[in-house]
Amino acid sequence: MTRISKQKRLMILAGGAIVALNWALTPAFAQSTGAWPSKPVRVIVSFPPGGAADQIARIISQPLQEALGQPVVVENRAGAGGNIGADAVAKSPADGYTLLMSSGGTVSINPHIYARMPFDPTKDIVPVAAAARVLVFLEINPTKIPVANIKEFLAHLKANPGRLSFGTPGSGSSPHLAAEMMKAQTGTFATHIPYRGAAPAMQDLLAGQIDFMFDPGIGLNHVRTGRLKMLAVGSPKRSPLFPDVPTLDEAGLKGFDADSVFGFYAPAGTPPEVISRLNREINRILGTQAVKDRVASLGGEVMPLTPAEFAAKASSDSKRFGALIKERKIIGD
Repeated sequence: MTRISKQKRLMILAGGAIVALNWALTPAFAQSTGAWPSKPVRVIVSFPPGGAADQIARIISQPLQEALGQPVVVENRAGAGGNIGADAVAKSPADGYTLLMSSGGTVSINPHIYARMPFDPTKDIVPVAAAARVLVFLEINPTKIPVANIKEFLAHLKANPGRLSFGTPGSGSSPHLAAEMMKAQTGTFATHIPYRGAAPAMQDLLAGQIDFMFDPGIGLNHVRTGRLKMLAVGSPKRSPLFPDVPTLDEAGLKGFDADSVFGFYAPAGTPPEVISRLNREINRILGTQAVKDRVASLGGEVMPLTPAEFAAKASSDSKRFGALIKERKIIGD
C-alpha cells in the first residue's frame, strides 16, 4: 500500500508539472502558431461615415478580414477632431483586437490645438501601418463664385475680405490648415465653418451654404459632373486624376503642402508580433492593384510604411503643422 501511494504521489506530481509547463508555454506557443486573432477585430474610425478615413478603412477592412480569417468590423466614433475615437482605442485592452483608423492630425496636429488631450498620442497609442497619403483639393461651388481659375479666385478672395466662407472636417484638420496656409500666404480672410467630418461639409458646399472647401477627396465625382469646380491641388505635385489642375505652389504659394497621412494605430502595449503581422498584411493589401485603384479614386495614393517610418512621418508633420498652428492661433472645437 505504501509503495502504491508513493507511485500515485509521483504520478500526481508529474502530472502537475506537465500542466504547469503547458501553462508556461501556452503564450509562446499560441503566438508562434498564429493563434491571434481568435475573434473579430474592431477598427474604430475617428471621423463620421463617408469621409476619407471611413472610406479608406472600409477599402482595407475586407481584404484584411480575409487575410486574418476573422471579421474586421468598422465602427465610427467621431468628434473633437478625432480625439473621441482615438481616446476609446487608447483606453482599450492592448490585445490587438481594437485598432484606430485616423488622419495624421490625431497625433501630429491635435496636441497643438487642444489645451487638454484625453490621451497622450505619443504614449497611449502606437503606429501600426500607414494606409494612404490623402491630397486636398481646393473646390468651389461655381454657382456662388463665378471664377475660371485659381488666380481669379484669389483675386476674388482678396476683393471680398470676410465675405466668403469655407467648410472643414473640424478645427485643426488638414483641410482647415490648408485654408489657413492659403490665407496666411495671400493675406486674405474668409470665415471658417467647422463641421463634424468632411461629408457634412461637402453637403453644405453642394447646397451653397459655404463658398469653398479643401476637399480630402470625397467630392471628386461632383467635380467630374460639374456641380463643383476644382481650382488647385494643395499638394507638392499634381494629381494624376486631374493632371490639368495646378498646385497652389504653381499658383505662387511656394512650398504649399497640406497632405495628410491616414493610417492605423493600436493601444500602447499591443504585442510586437501582432503589430508586425498587421503591418505586413496591410502593406501587402496596399500593394494590390484593386486597393491602389480604389484609393486613387479618392484622389489619394497608397503609402506602405513600417511602424518606425510611420512614426517618423508623424513627428515631421507635427513640427511643420505646429509652427502654422502657433502662428495662426488655431484652437480645437
